[in-house]
Amino acid sequence: MNTEILGSIFAVLSDTLRIYSFLLLIRVLLTWFPSIDWSNGILSALCSITDPYLNIFRGVIPPIGGFDISSILAFLLLNFLQGQLYTLSFI
Repeated sequence: MNTEILGSIFAVLSDTLRIYSFLLLIRVLLTWFPSIDWSNGILSALCSITDPYLNIFRGVIPPIGGFDISSILAFLLLNFLQGQLYTLSFI
């Protein structure tokens, strides 16, 4: 019984990270359009959800040639964690 509950918790955490990864992808893709009004309520909420996580990696890897490649590292870590939680959900 405990393993079923633990597996369910890991599955929910894995799904949550997958959704967060999708939001992160939207955030990164929207930065390609400089004319977007970030004060829009939905876009402002998206920034407030994703920026704290991205800022961790922005402090580690500075922009190179005007391109912010820290999001690549952020995606790699997030996908690694999501995969580990997904694997644990079957134990």
